[in-house]
Amino acid sequence: MKSKISLAFEKCKEEKRPVLITYTVAGDNTKNNSLKILNTISKHADILELGFPHNTPIADGGQIQGSSYRALKNGIKLNDVFQIVKKFKKLNPNKPLILMGYFNLIYQSGESKFLKNCKSSGVDGLIIVDLPYPENKIFAKKCKKKSINFIQLLSPTTSRDRMKKIIKDSHDFIYYISMLSTTGGKLKVSSKKILENYNKIKRINPKKNIVIGFGITDKTISSLKSANGLVVGSMLCKTITNSLKMRQNPVTILDKVVYNLKKKII
Repeated sequence: MKSKISLAFEKCKEEKRPVLITYTVAGDNTKNNSLKILNTISKHADILELGFPHNTPIADGGQIQGSSYRALKNGIKLNDVFQIVKKFKKLNPNKPLILMGYFNLIYQSGESKFLKNCKSSGVDGLIIVDLPYPENKIFAKKCKKKSINFIQLLSPTTSRDRMKKIIKDSHDFIYYISMLSTTGGKLKVSSKKILENYNKIKRINPKKNIVIGFGITDKTISSLKSANGLVVGSMLCKTITNSLKMRQNPVTILDKVVYNLKKKII
């Protein structure tokens, strides 16, 4: 049986466009608004990525750190994240949702308990940014047993031999980090160079779905639309920040923003 993630990629390939993956932080700016945001942007996004907030998010830039700070300030806990996912999946059972975060929260919770909660709430995949290959192999196998995708990461500095091993052991798709930076950084390399690196990865296994993340905004997304998928996160977190400063409804604003992102890749 094909996963919801795999089906999302197939659908977008039929439509001759990349998968649009959005990232927001669970509990930003409130638990209720976080759920409303997911429900609203799911009309336009193909896969939703939801970050579980962390007080020291080492891979994240200022925009996502700000989102995490707001969520933690409002008292969000890991159990609240699962409740948000559960409520979302009740209304959107076929929309793939991926949790993204850091391993120490999983370690504190206990791997078995964490994966049990992922399964019962409806999580389709996991990205754990500080659990690299091959250290993640055992945990990735545990995920697979629960029919949860474990998404491996590649970067511009990953050697070809290492790439081959990661691709061989990967699940439904791989996340390619476009540049050596924290999230939300301005693109330091051209779209042409990013796609050159992306195509090198694709040549190793053309059937494997590869998505590109880091530095993607409404200004750069259309130049990268030949990829299998594109991740937009920091731009959305920044949109929430700005809407709150302007005392506007972040749910309404994000609806328009994600709608316009989708238009640029069709």
